[in-house]
Amino acid sequence: MRILHTSDWHVGKVLKGRNRQDEHIKVLAQVVEIAQAERPDLVIVAGDLYDTAAPTADATRLVTRALSALRKTGARVVAIGGNHDNGAALDALRPWADAAGIELRGSYPKKKGDLSDLLIEGTTESGERWRLVALPFLSQRYAIRAAEMYELSAAEANQTYADLVARLIAKLSEPFAETGVVNLLTAHLTIVGASTGGGEREAHTIMGYAVPATVFPPNAHYVALGHLHRTQQIISPCPTRYSGSPLAVDFGEEENVCSVAIVDVSADQAARVRDVPVTSALTLRTVRGTLEQLKTVNLPDAWLRVLIRETPRPGLREDVQELLPNALEVRIDPDMLPDRSGKRSAERAGRSPRELFGDYLDSRGNAEDGVRELFDELYDEVSSNQ
Repeated sequence: MRILHTSDWHVGKVLKGRNRQDEHIKVLAQVVEIAQAERPDLVIVAGDLYDTAAPTADATRLVTRALSALRKTGARVVAIGGNHDNGAALDALRPWADAAGIELRGSYPKKKGDLSDLLIEGTTESGERWRLVALPFLSQRYAIRAAEMYELSAAEANQTYADLVARLIAKLSEPFAETGVVNLLTAHLTIVGASTGGGEREAHTIMGYAVPATVFPPNAHYVALGHLHRTQQIISPCPTRYSGSPLAVDFGEEENVCSVAIVDVSADQAARVRDVPVTSALTLRTVRGTLEQLKTVNLPDAWLRVLIRETPRPGLREDVQELLPNALEVRIDPDMLPDRSGKRSAERAGRSPRELFGDYLDSRGNAEDGVRELFDELYDEVSSNQ
């Protein structure tokens, strides 16, 4: 059977104030085109369909249309909730998903022990049977009772989370003992030793949420992971991979190669994986230099982060954006800032706002004429109104 594995769409992402809806439309259209060309039996979307737990109507419309278009290629489609998604809101779409033939798993069953909903089975057109364990993101707060957390050290709590995930996977994968069936698992997890992509939510990728790859059963034919945005193979008891995000989510990901994974596997044949690039989104690039040097930059098809090598002054950002309209972020190059790490910051007690603002300007190397006077005027106006 053939699988198309993708994850971390982050539809609704706003980058430095710039909405990326048009890019997401093109990216997901290309993913659908890849599915039409590759004819997978199964499409797995391993979490973070949205960038926020409260997606806009446009974002919801785009995700549901993309899932429907993938289903119309003839593939079964399974999508799970990620840490950016609202699991309950995804589950509220289950009636629509069921009617469309899409397997949507936003969160865990509420009833204790009722885990059968997380095991999905199917048969390909050629008659090959498969089963998939689908694990949405599991928060540590949900996984471990608060009373236990208060009594455990940080290391013990981390270990408890990893142990719970391991026990959950072991329970759900018990049917993998049957031979002649392709055993699959998808999860939204951080694996110990894996490389972050650069734009993930740090609170959900720190060690408290990292689990060892040994949680996966050796008789799984393929594990499709989401959560980390960098495409990578994981050393594991079974073939395990992050598909990565199909577009660079933030500037920390500008070196990532965006793609989806195509997996060919059978009950008696090891998984063979190849990455198909997704190139529809604008690239993200960081450039640095003086205003004169930036005049030579020619990157019309990229969003830019500019590290400007000039003395800070009012209007500098506007000058940069006049040269480079695609500059979403403009900052003074850190190498240009004075090194004051060895000096103690000024005491706030007993000092006027004018003095504190003057200290701030000095710390940033800003000697622009009139800035202090403008602050004085603004401060006097605000103070008099109060």
